[in-house]
Amino acid sequence: MDKFEETLFTTREQLLNEVSSLSFDEFNRRFEMSKWSIAQVCHHLFITEKLFAKAIVFGLEQKNPTGSEHIPVHFVSDRSNKIQAPKISEPSSEAFQVLQIVQLLSESRNKLMDVLSKIDDKSILKAISVNHPVFGDLPLDQWVELLYLHEERHIEQIKELKALC
Repeated sequence: MDKFEETLFTTREQLLNEVSSLSFDEFNRRFEMSKWSIAQVCHHLFITEKLFAKAIVFGLEQKNPTGSEHIPVHFVSDRSNKIQAPKISEPSSEAFQVLQIVQLLSESRNKLMDVLSKIDDKSILKAISVNHPVFGDLPLDQWVELLYLHEERHIEQIKELKALC
């Protein structure tokens, strides 16, 4: 699990480096109405992380044994594979301050790390699955892996949006 925690830290640091110096207008600019702003991408990451933490807690409480093999989730970071965000994780259309989003991301990360820190035997994460809206039954350790891959994907999206500014 240490590898996962280290990667979560690294990707979050990359995300914050990408957005911390943006102006309010750059952060909230939408180049197309059908596309998200950088602020909305970040809000989506906050929502997703909260949902993932809840899913992990749910899995640990239900203790449904995994009936599935680990599935390849690494393709999530490849932006050429288009994936529609589930409705539940769609961001707000309101404008955000950079600091406001940084605080929300800190809140969701602290919650996730609190959940993970309370697990004495991390091997349990491989043994329990929870249904994921895109991947179906997914072992909990892959929920953690998917979280940082998902964040990497959106960091690339943010870089693309920044290049348009």
